[in-house]
Amino acid sequence: MASIAVEGPIGVGKTSLARLLADRIGARLVLEVVEENPFLARFYDDPERYAFNAQAFFLLSRYRQSQELEQGSLFTPHTVSDYLFAKDWIFASLNLRGAEWELYQDLYRSLAPKLRPPDLTVYLRADPDLLLERIEKRGRPFETGIDPDYLRRLGEAYDLYFAREGVHVHVIEATDVDFVASRADREAIVADVLDLARVAA
Repeated sequence: MASIAVEGPIGVGKTSLARLLADRIGARLVLEVVEENPFLARFYDDPERYAFNAQAFFLLSRYRQSQELEQGSLFTPHTVSDYLFAKDWIFASLNLRGAEWELYQDLYRSLAPKLRPPDLTVYLRADPDLLLERIEKRGRPFETGIDPDYLRRLGEAYDLYFAREGVHVHVIEATDVDFVASRADREAIVADVLDLARVAA
C-alpha cells in the first residue's frame, strides 16, 4: 500500500497530476473540498474578516477526509490526494494574525499528530505568472483578481515549509513542464513519481 500527496500553490496543477497518478495505478483519488467552503468567496472579498472561518472549515474538512484515508480499502490499496494536511497550516500562516493565529495553531497541533503522513509528497513549484495564467483558465469566480504578491508569498511559504519539515518530498518545477498537454512530460513525471513511491502500475 502506498499513499501519495500532490501539493503546491493555487493553480499549479495539483488535481490534474493527482488524477493522472490515480488513474495509472488504480488508486483511490481524494480531492480537497474547495468550492464547498461557504467562507471562501467572502474571504477573497474581505480577508481580515473571514480568514479564520475559511481556515477552520478547511482544517476540519481535511481532517475528516484524512481520517477516512486511515481506514484504507481492500479494493483500492493505494491512495493519491491533491493536498497535504499541512497545506492548511501553510495558508493560515499567511492569512491569520494575533489571537486567531494562536487559536488556529492550538487546533492544528491537536489534530495533526493523529494522522499518518503520506509515503511521498510531490511538490509542484511555479512562478506567479504561470499560476495566474492557470487560475484564469479554470475560471473560478472567487479567484478572479487574486493578488500576484499573495501567490509569491504563498510560494515562499511552501518552500520554507518543505525546507524545515524534512518531509519526503519530490520537487517538480511546474514552470518547466506541461504534464497536461505534453505526453512526454506526462509519462516522465508519472514514471518518476511512481518509482519514488515504489508503486507498480
